[in-house]
Amino acid sequence: MSEDATSAPPPTTCLRFVAGTIEIAGLPANTAGLPGGCAWDERSACWRAPACRYADIVRGLRALGLTYADEARRYDTLTSAALVHREPRPYQTAALAAWRTAGFRGVVVLPTGAGKTLVAHLAIDDRKRSTLVVTPTLDLVRQWHDGLRATFGAKIGGTIGIVGGGDYDVQPLTVTTYDSAYLHMEHLGCRFGLVVFDECHHLPGESYALGARLCLAPFRLGLTATPERTDGRDPLIEELVGPIVYRKDIVELAGEYLADYETVRVSVDLSTDERTEYERERALYRQFLGDNGIVMTSPRGFSEFIIRSSRTEEGRRAFVAYRRQREIAFTAPAKLDYLDRLLHQHRRDRTIVFTQDNATVYLLSRRFLIPAITHHTKVSERSAILAGFSQGQYAALATSKVLNEGVDIPEANVAIVMSGSGSVREHVQRLGRILRKGEGKRAVLYELVTGGTSESMTSMRRRDHVAYR
Repeated sequence: MSEDATSAPPPTTCLRFVAGTIEIAGLPANTAGLPGGCAWDERSACWRAPACRYADIVRGLRALGLTYADEARRYDTLTSAALVHREPRPYQTAALAAWRTAGFRGVVVLPTGAGKTLVAHLAIDDRKRSTLVVTPTLDLVRQWHDGLRATFGAKIGGTIGIVGGGDYDVQPLTVTTYDSAYLHMEHLGCRFGLVVFDECHHLPGESYALGARLCLAPFRLGLTATPERTDGRDPLIEELVGPIVYRKDIVELAGEYLADYETVRVSVDLSTDERTEYERERALYRQFLGDNGIVMTSPRGFSEFIIRSSRTEEGRRAFVAYRRQREIAFTAPAKLDYLDRLLHQHRRDRTIVFTQDNATVYLLSRRFLIPAITHHTKVSERSAILAGFSQGQYAALATSKVLNEGVDIPEANVAIVMSGSGSVREHVQRLGRILRKGEGKRAVLYELVTGGTSESMTSMRRRDHVAYR
C-alpha cells in the first residue's frame, strides 16, 4: 500500500503513536465507519486503537474520504538495497511473491535448513523500510545480527542494532528478542515499517502477543517451520502477522534442497523387575490424579498436579512416583545399551542426543564422555562445544531442549531422541537440526522408546507429521 498521506485539502485529523496505541485526533465521537479495533477514549477525547491496526486505520480513513496528518509512523525508508545478493531457490522466490500478493503481511512456513532467513532478507530488500527482527533467543539475535550485517551492513552505515541481553542500540535494522520487544515496544513500536517474527509460533503467548499489538509496522513477516500449537492459540498468529501465505514441508524439499533422511523408531523392553517397579509407581501416581480430578492433558493439568501434590504427604509421594516412572522409561538400561551401540556405529558421524530433561543429559554425558549443553551451560562454554563439534573434535553431544531450534549445526547428520515431549513441533525441530544440505549427506533420526510405558503414546503423538509418514 502507499504510505503517503493526502496533502490537500489541509488535514483536520491527526494520527499519533502513544505508548503502543494509535490516537486518531480530530474526529467526533459519533464518527461511523472506522476500522474494527477503534474505540472512543473519553479521557483523551479521541479515537484510539492498538498500534498494530495502523495500516487498517490508514486504509479506513482513505475509504471515508478523510484527510489526515500522519505523525504516528517515525520509521525510515532505506535509501539503498542489499550489498550481497544470493540467488534464491525457486521456493524462496515463490514465498516472497506470495507474501507480496497477500499485501506484505503473512507467514512463510519452511522446514529448518530451508533458508527462511534469506526470505526475510529478500523482504527487507523489497520493502526498504526500517526493520525490526524479533527472535526467541539471544543466540538467534547474534545469528541474525551477523547475517544482516553481512548482507546490508555497508549499505546502511555498517551498524545493525541490538535490543536485549544488556544492549540497547536502535538502528534502521535492529534485532531483538520477544522478551525485549514486549518490554520496549511501547516506545519502539513506531520506528519500524517492517517487523519480522522469527519462529513466530512463539508469538501467541500473552506477553509476546502484546508486544506485537504495540507495534504499528504495516508490513509483517512471520517465519516458522511449525506454526501449529498444542494450546490451540495458533489462529492468533494470523491476527498479529497475517495468514500462512506459503508453505513447504520437509518431504517436499528433502533430497534436492535438504539432506535425504530416514527415521528409525526403536522400541526397547523393561526387565521383569523394572516393569514391576514402573507399574507400581505409575499406579500410585495415576491414583492420585484420579482421586483429585486432575486431567494432565488439560492446559492447567500439570500445574494443578504440582500445587496439589505439595499439600499432603500422599501428594508428595505421588510426585516422587511420577518422577520415578518417568526416569525408568527415559533411562531404561536397554535404552542406554542401545545408545552405546548407536554412538559406536556412528562414531565417524556428528551425533546430537536429545533428552526431555537436564538430569538425563548429565547422566549421558558422564556415562559416554560426551559434552553436555543445557540452559545452564555458559555462553562461552556452549560456543566452544559447538565449535569443537563442527570441527570434529567431538563426535557427539547431549542436550535437552536448548538446541531444539535456532541453532545452525550443518555438520550434524545423526539425531538420537532418548526422550521428549509429545509435541509435534519439538520432534520436527529435532529432525530439522540434521537436515542441512551437504555433499553426499544422508541424515538419520533414531527415536528410542521404552515399550509398554507412557512413552509409546507420547511417541505416537509427536510423530503425527508428514515428515514421519
